[in-house]
Amino acid sequence: MNSPRPTPDSAAPEATEWTVTPVTAGLLRGALDVEHTGRGLLPHRLPARARAQCSDGQLAMAEAQPSGVRVVFRTRATAVELDTLRTKMAYVGAPSRPDGVYDLLIDGRLAGRASTSGGDVLMVDMVTGATETRPGPVGTVRFTELPDRLKDVEIWLPYNEITQLLDLRTDAPVEAVPASGRKVWLHHGSSISHGSNAASPTTIWPALAASRGGVELINLGLAGSALLDPFTARAMRDTPADLISVKIGINLVNTDLMRLRAFGPAVHGFLDTVREGHPTTPLLVVSPVLCPIHEETPGPSAADLGQLAEERLQFTAAGDPAERAAGKLTLQVIRDELSRIVRQRAADDPHLYYLDGRELYGETDFAELPLPDQLHPDAATHERIGERFADLVFGARGPFATVSA
Repeated sequence: MNSPRPTPDSAAPEATEWTVTPVTAGLLRGALDVEHTGRGLLPHRLPARARAQCSDGQLAMAEAQPSGVRVVFRTRATAVELDTLRTKMAYVGAPSRPDGVYDLLIDGRLAGRASTSGGDVLMVDMVTGATETRPGPVGTVRFTELPDRLKDVEIWLPYNEITQLLDLRTDAPVEAVPASGRKVWLHHGSSISHGSNAASPTTIWPALAASRGGVELINLGLAGSALLDPFTARAMRDTPADLISVKIGINLVNTDLMRLRAFGPAVHGFLDTVREGHPTTPLLVVSPVLCPIHEETPGPSAADLGQLAEERLQFTAAGDPAERAAGKLTLQVIRDELSRIVRQRAADDPHLYYLDGRELYGETDFAELPLPDQLHPDAATHERIGERFADLVFGARGPFATVSA
């Protein structure tokens, strides 16, 4: 429908007639479910059944942060506005986190980048684990001076802010974009796959790799929550995909969730479930990238309270290397076990592959691009990991080469 813009601070002329389009699931890519909250449309990256099986707050926050989710439409519009209600996370005693970023792509190329204001703030106390939500108003992200021609527009949502979507406003009508025909890549991993400290939603490493590989991304990178959960495996089993990868390890050490005795069978069970829905789909198991604090020292990971007192967020390994003898997991233990499991299964599964995560980020990379908080890569490292993954996996000799072509 057409209407004047309902708020007075637009950069566009006051006489502009706006086409107002409610955001619906049909305009979204990369989400597995949507929820009508009464305030807006909330994209989810896990289906309702999976969300009902776990009450963990970290998982709830991570899956509702729309990493890889984008609003996609076709239009001649030269101005676009999107009303959103964000939930931004902040840590008590730590510096304020930067605002989430929206990337605008036109016909697959970056054409704009913006942030919004307002929204709720989720305050997290790293010491006690307590949380508090401070409510805020709806914000608007806007892009202007777009080319006056028919074009495909994608608005990639911030990977680190829960984002409820309200209205899309354009100065020309919009229509749905037909399926691209590109292969769909379904990926699951930890906060590094989720986005960690990337510069923007299209520069998280899976998005960069997907762009270079020419595939459509569904990103199930779940910060702090890549824990071999059966409901995540079932979600992957039930999601149509042409290519699948699972990055396993760091969160199991972070949380000190299980011992070696449980780890192997849990990996087998996860892969068995995925294979129920995708029996011959190329399936890549990726072990952890280098993380020196946990290479030989078990978890859990803990905030360095001394650094936090100086308003610097740093992590440390709270385990004891001697505990490996009792079955506690380190990253090297996990790599050895994943390699063994994939070799064992590949004898009967010719479409199963393994990639050592240190080929994406290893010791030489750490010397050049250290992890700022000892756990998470920065923006430059996301670019490196994305480029390497594309070369190793989507490249001519990679396991996804012939299927993604």
